Amino acid sequence: MSQAPSYTAMELMACVAARLLPDKRSFFVGTGLPIIAAMLAQRTHAPGLLIVFEAGGVGPRIPVLPISVGDSRTFHQAVSASSMHDVMSFSQSGYLDYGFIGAAQIDRFGNINTTAIGDYQHPTARLPGSGGANDVASLSHHTIIIMRQDTRKFVEQVDFLTTPGYLSGPGAREAAGLPAGGGPYRVVTQLGLYGFDESSKRMQLLSLHPGVTLEQVQENSGFEIEVPAEVGQNPPPSTEEQRILKEIDPQGLVLGR
Repeated sequence: MSQAPSYTAMELMACVAARLLPDKRSFFVGTGLPIIAAMLAQRTHAPGLLIVFEAGGVGPRIPVLPISVGDSRTFHQAVSASSMHDVMSFSQSGYLDYGFIGAAQIDRFGNINTTAIGDYQHPTARLPGSGGANDVASLSHHTIIIMRQDTRKFVEQVDFLTTPGYLSGPGAREAAGLPAGGGPYRVVTQLGLYGFDESSKRMQLLSLHPGVTLEQVQENSGFEIEVPAEVGQNPPPSTEEQRILKEIDPQGLVLGR
């Protein structure tokens, strides 16, 4: 009988996402797992990572997980306690390297829905909406998405287009008036890490989490995910990463207990 891992799926997702974040870059960060991943990166390999929050916190050294992007802890030891207007202006001016958000639904081109499931006028579920997600993904140079994966979330077509990915494919973002060169960069789920093919702009598998098979990846998607000839393997969370995660989220608000 195989031994159960010493980490949770949420911890693994946070670690895989954190490892994507290079040092000395700016990150426009959303609530929940994106904050945890950014905090973990900042406390490990990327001490110079500049975290930016929608409510105006720029460059904080966050002591413990904030409950939202407007929590006072997002201003702790920040280089600037500014405003939403200023942060959005930074983004529009091209100063934010990465956007880091969650999603309820995503399609093969990285388009995101966080507004409603089903018909917009008569939805089966009403979701929080865009918040700043549309602005983050529209204006940042690259977007990282972190979410759970199943056939209800990885869909052929999103029920509502809250946040643009590559829209209908190559050239569509630029044709819609969005800045050239931007778009989805990586997607992190409980099964693996995904990118987007440079020519087709379709989602493709980059690496699997420990114990996950290619069959599981396809079974948990409503569209066919492209699989390259070589697929990597994501290392599990280290003992040090797990220790830091417990410091970041001691109550298990996002990571669980």
